[in-house]
Amino acid sequence: MLWHNACHGIIRNLVVIDKVIVFDAYGTLFDVGSVNMSLARLFPDKSIAISQLWRFKQLEYTWLRALMDNYCNFESVTCQALDYVLAHFGLDLEEAERQELSTAYLRLTPHPEVRECLEALSLWQRSILSNGTSQMLWSLVESASLTSQFDSIMSADAVKTFKPHPRVYRLVTEYFSVEASEVTYVTSNSWDAAGAKSFGFFTCWVNRFGDSDEEIGISPDLKVSNLRELVSALGS
Repeated sequence: MLWHNACHGIIRNLVVIDKVIVFDAYGTLFDVGSVNMSLARLFPDKSIAISQLWRFKQLEYTWLRALMDNYCNFESVTCQALDYVLAHFGLDLEEAERQELSTAYLRLTPHPEVRECLEALSLWQRSILSNGTSQMLWSLVESASLTSQFDSIMSADAVKTFKPHPRVYRLVTEYFSVEASEVTYVTSNSWDAAGAKSFGFFTCWVNRFGDSDEEIGISPDLKVSNLRELVSALGS
């Protein structure tokens, strides 16, 4: 059982836990490439290209909507991005097939090291901060049997915009009543790492694919290639 004490720590087994670590969900904990399993059944020759463009447009639409202050939730954005991709490739689907694909982001599989790394960080307050809606995020966590590994799940939907808007990151500092510098933030998305670092978090970029650094004058505090390296670097 978890509860907050007056010092904003969490008491678990009579140990007060004050270190806060927050994870992005999509790409960081859960493999967005796992949508290929659904796509491959329908488009075996184009599944990878569709998956990559779908993810790109999904992110692009969140950035556009944040800049335009024209919000709709991440589930709707994901469906809009899918519609773009289907039109781009000239693909027609029956409604049942489209519905199957539109829910693919509810069935992502976690990266293989996720559970062991979360367990290794049990003396931290572990949270998720994501653009996904609460329903989407709980579906992912529950389907992966990871519910017990998180003390909280926070959604950008609560502030009606998307990362990297500062309002999203502020959800963390307000929830835990801490300064930004007291939060360790973990993401596999370089743009998210830049946004989190700009907000003031101690930021770790999980560079799973060996991508180049962003050239915007903002660098993460820590770079690793997977979550096992993160645990080692944090000394947990």
